[in-house]
Amino acid sequence: MNLIAGVDEAGRGPLAGPVVAAAVILPGDLVIPGLNDSKKVSPRLRERLYSIITQSALAYSIASADVAEIDKLNILWASLLAMRRAVEGLSLKPDHVLIDGNRTPDLSCSCEAIIGGDAKIPAISAASILAKVTRDRLLQEYEHQYPGYGFAIHKGYPTKAHYAALANLGPSPIHRRSFRLARLTQA
Repeated sequence: MNLIAGVDEAGRGPLAGPVVAAAVILPGDLVIPGLNDSKKVSPRLRERLYSIITQSALAYSIASADVAEIDKLNILWASLLAMRRAVEGLSLKPDHVLIDGNRTPDLSCSCEAIIGGDAKIPAISAASILAKVTRDRLLQEYEHQYPGYGFAIHKGYPTKAHYAALANLGPSPIHRRSFRLARLTQA
């Protein structure tokens, strides 16, 4: 059997929180209705798909790079690190890895980048869903740890409300310091 893993990440653009990556190996004959790029799927359907994927996948792994790693490496290299961790965390070793985007992490197996792969390749779509749901759930938890920022609503992305909260409260421990502070506090 030729095992193909799909890989995607969530959280490159936010001002706060980790970047989360997932790797998924799906059975070759599996069809999951509604599966698509996580950005094109409603939050409710993403949750339902998350459950189907985690129950149906031959293997899946979710990993991240934290804020300190993002600040040290930069968001691109932290994303690639999270992707590598996700692939390395799979319980089955893939023969080949398909990654959404135009860059690949350093892996011990063959891999290729596919621009727009999260909308074209089911295993990458599945990884997109797992990464997005995991990150969104984490930001919901941060809402309680760091009240006042609105993490449950904007998920750390740079919205007007997020900038207003930063201007009022200053950055929290989960804000990415590598994003210039002046940008963080613009209202």
